[in-house]
Amino acid sequence: MGFQCTDCIQGARRQDRAQQKQYQAAGLGQRTIAGVRPPKSVLVTPILFAVNVLVFLVTVVQAKSPMDNNVSSLFQWGELWLPATLEGNEWWRVFTSGFLHYGLIHIAANMFSLWMVGRPLELVFGRARFVTLYFVAMLGGSAANLLFDNLDSAPSVGASGALLGLIGAYGVIVIKERLNPTWLIINLVLNVYVTFQVPGISIFAHLGGFVLGGLATVALLYAPEKDKLRWQVVGIAVLVVAVIGLLVWRDAQFGQAACAFGSQQGQQVYGCTPTG
Repeated sequence: MGFQCTDCIQGARRQDRAQQKQYQAAGLGQRTIAGVRPPKSVLVTPILFAVNVLVFLVTVVQAKSPMDNNVSSLFQWGELWLPATLEGNEWWRVFTSGFLHYGLIHIAANMFSLWMVGRPLELVFGRARFVTLYFVAMLGGSAANLLFDNLDSAPSVGASGALLGLIGAYGVIVIKERLNPTWLIINLVLNVYVTFQVPGISIFAHLGGFVLGGLATVALLYAPEKDKLRWQVVGIAVLVVAVIGLLVWRDAQFGQAACAFGSQQGQQVYGCTPTG
């Protein structure tokens, strides 16, 4: 009888191991450090890449120049210009500016970073969390620019705020998992170089994206295992609400303005006129 029970136990264990292998082959039961099942392929990163390149090409066609594309109407309508955003209440610029790039070097450097950093992070965070992280970092970059820059400063553009947020996320992963930091350092050096070599880029936007992207990653990776998704949502929501609160406070310090396109030396130029 004992021999037969032992056989039963061993058979059950073999069956359990076989089932576990089947589950793993099907992708069931596998979770990343962010608590998600990794997607079988990247989708969000190529879409973001394509949208950025498409927007750049539209501005190039409008401006008839790949280097001076900032004169295009789409560029002027979407860049993060403080008077239009804070006084004209054109808050869409917080995000539209993240899809605009000034010249070939700017778009090439940012798309290189997006492609190299975005794909592995999308596999770690999953598509929904990756999109959330990207736009939260973009919000952080634009918010830092609006909070700390001057009204008379040059408009700011670029996906760098979001990309520095992804690099900040990678930094948190490197620390948490004790990974080799070489690739993180390379990307930081590249982005520091672009920051000081390409016009229209704000150091505040880079720092804001990096910090908020890192904080958002902390909220995603260090959430308690029990009800992990709920804690992740709460953590991200707290960050977003805090940033929005700071922007409301900043906006209250300024008057109102009417903004529109006008003609200047035969070109369409966007401007704002104070109304009170």
